[in-house]
Amino acid sequence: MKRNHPNPKWTDEELGIIEVIADLYTKEQIAKSLRRKGYHRTPVAIGLKLNSLGYSARPTLDNYSCKEIAQVLKLNFSTVSRWVGRGWLKATKRSTKHYQVRISHLKQFFDNPPQSIKKRITSLDPEAINYLLGRQP
Repeated sequence: MKRNHPNPKWTDEELGIIEVIADLYTKEQIAKSLRRKGYHRTPVAIGLKLNSLGYSARPTLDNYSCKEIAQVLKLNFSTVSRWVGRGWLKATKRSTKHYQVRISHLKQFFDNPPQSIKKRITSLDPEAINYLLGRQP
């Protein structure tokens, strides 16, 4: 009985598909796209391959979760959630506890932060802010 190799070598066609869509789709969406072409890769395997190819495992989408923003800025999740709760940072509610923040709203927030936290915002890592906003260094 022939046994499938647990980690078959990536084909040129698979790599070509990834190259085209890496910056546009999530790992899960890439997995579905590959499945439609007859390839079966897990989102974890796709994330590892994206990293090894120098791509971000997170596509350039137009929004972030509060958790993602907090991680990049090295802040507590509750801090970013508080900004949303106070209306300082516009967000769309995705579930009872989860919000999505559009890059355009994040830009507005960083360009014109509330006076009471202006010093805190200016003390954040500018490279991290540029990363969130998709700005090149």
